[in-house]
Amino acid sequence: MKDLMDKCCSKCFHTSEKPCRDYLACRLEGPLCHQDETCSRKRRDFINSIIIPQESKKREILICAGTGCASSGALGLLAKISEELETRGLSDSVGVKITGCHGFCEQGPLMIIEPSKTFYTQVQEEDVAEIVEKDLLGGELAEHLLYQDPITGERAATYEQVPFYARQKRLVLHNCGHINPEEISDYIANKGYLGVSKAVFELTPEQIIEDVKLSGLRGRGGAGFPTGLKWGFVHQAQGDKKYVVCNADEGDPGAFMDRSVLEGDPHAVLEGMMICGYAVGADEGYIYVRAEYPLAIKRLKIAIEQAEKYGILGNNIMDSGFNFSIKIKAGAGAFVCGEETALLTSIEGNRGMPRVRPPFPAQSGLWGKPTCLNNVETFANIPQIIRNGGSWYSSIGTENSKGTKIFALTGNVNNTGLVEVPMGISMRDIIFSIGGGIKNGKKFKAVQIGGPSGGCLPEEMLDLSVDYDSLNSAGAMMGSGGLVVMDETTCMVDVARYFLSFTQSESCGKCTPCREGTTRMLEILTRICDGQGKMEDIDTLERLARVVRSTSLCGLGQTCPNPIISTMRFFKDEYISHIRDRHCPAGACKALLEYRIISEKCRGCGMCIKVCPAEAISGEKKQPHVIDPAKCIKCGSCKEVCKFDSIVIA
Repeated sequence: MKDLMDKCCSKCFHTSEKPCRDYLACRLEGPLCHQDETCSRKRRDFINSIIIPQESKKREILICAGTGCASSGALGLLAKISEELETRGLSDSVGVKITGCHGFCEQGPLMIIEPSKTFYTQVQEEDVAEIVEKDLLGGELAEHLLYQDPITGERAATYEQVPFYARQKRLVLHNCGHINPEEISDYIANKGYLGVSKAVFELTPEQIIEDVKLSGLRGRGGAGFPTGLKWGFVHQAQGDKKYVVCNADEGDPGAFMDRSVLEGDPHAVLEGMMICGYAVGADEGYIYVRAEYPLAIKRLKIAIEQAEKYGILGNNIMDSGFNFSIKIKAGAGAFVCGEETALLTSIEGNRGMPRVRPPFPAQSGLWGKPTCLNNVETFANIPQIIRNGGSWYSSIGTENSKGTKIFALTGNVNNTGLVEVPMGISMRDIIFSIGGGIKNGKKFKAVQIGGPSGGCLPEEMLDLSVDYDSLNSAGAMMGSGGLVVMDETTCMVDVARYFLSFTQSESCGKCTPCREGTTRMLEILTRICDGQGKMEDIDTLERLARVVRSTSLCGLGQTCPNPIISTMRFFKDEYISHIRDRHCPAGACKALLEYRIISEKCRGCGMCIKVCPAEAISGEKKQPHVIDPAKCIKCGSCKEVCKFDSIVIA
């Protein structure tokens, strides 16, 4: 904004025919006449106050207050650090502020000290005095609070040195963990709302759409439809009223990409929606967000109120003549409402169920009007694309998959959390370079990508490029961004059963293929895991999966067989072992396990007899014991208490 200020028109801002792009500074400072001799100085002072980071004036402590860190005690930590600074007389020289999610949730609560970028992990209230004494006053580091690599044991002094962050490319997440999401000035200080000001003052709707097309951005909600193409359809659609809708109904188990963006950088989503509204000709937008995300809803409300207060949102935005308002709709938690037509039906006040397409929402969406619907991550990309140009964005990624993608990395991996990587990175890099490899030195077995409707990829696919086309050809999908890592103790038949049980329970029941097909497939998978499967079940599963995928009404039904299809493609031997041998190779399916005692190792201590709830173990004291398979409920209590490793799973 410094460069923009120097180009500001010499006329009074409020009377110029076309307001300059320095609007934000003028508006936030107050009505100042450019002809006033003190105007330039005042405006420059204001610009400097929000552009120059506070840490250049004084040290600043950033405390992650996203949902993950807040649940670990971050808010108590915030109060404690403020109290300690006040006691030490440091309140004027050291600032404290909350931020959104920094991504490394399992290491929370997280604390960053700027400008040194010192990165403290798992900070508790009792650590505050030490941090103040050593770091802020003594110029030393609180070593035991620095991140420690689980493999090498080395500690990292700054977040840039942590492997979890080193291989990431944070575009959408560039503000998360660094700005206060409840202060609009923090967003503006980081080039916030320059995208929409450029859009309304310098570009036509057609130029914006062409730039988004040039960027190659594809929808990050799962389907990967070209964003610019969708915007073009809505722009060309006939109608006296159009809508922009943000899909924040993040229902995948373990996924929290959208939640973290909304909590950590809500203004980016608002700005992306505003640019979309200007491009397609809409003056009203809705954010459909899960009611289970109270912090995200709170910060969205604050962001909307602040943007309206400064004339950045609402009527006559930035005195440009463009009107755009945004409302929040809290969803009731139905997974099917992540499907666009079900979501629109829910906003209208009806039960969220998919509609037959065509017509598509671009022609007839919310209340029958042309509607442009994208998800949180898609909209959050838009401001940077407009600021920097579509060609800049298209230089990142692969030929057909541009930009970056956010994943929720979970499962049996050392470093879990939120990661943003460039399209085209390999799965191996994500899991082993960023994720730090498999927990407890176990062997990698598979990775499930794309949420409950995604696919499971084996070890031989680790070097696969993470992009839309490569994943689709492998029988998986990008999805919204779930990434679950599994080790050798994971049963792939049970994984397919788990994910199908979720989609089956979330099926709205409107169409027969999904309603009945998922139920029958789940019955078969449960039977196989219980040791009651038949060889013909494999053919039946494959046939049902094909039918459900090709005939279901919406995306939920069309993609729910993916876990079955991919596990049968890459791990068919496990299905056969469960059915033919009544054996679970991973030792995970309880019904197929058999506990037995190795008589040569057993000392007859009697501990196993004491803890067995089914009275399935017998034997004289100091004599080898035995387990009755007919009585054993396979709870594993005996194995846990055995000090001689004499109890094994057969």
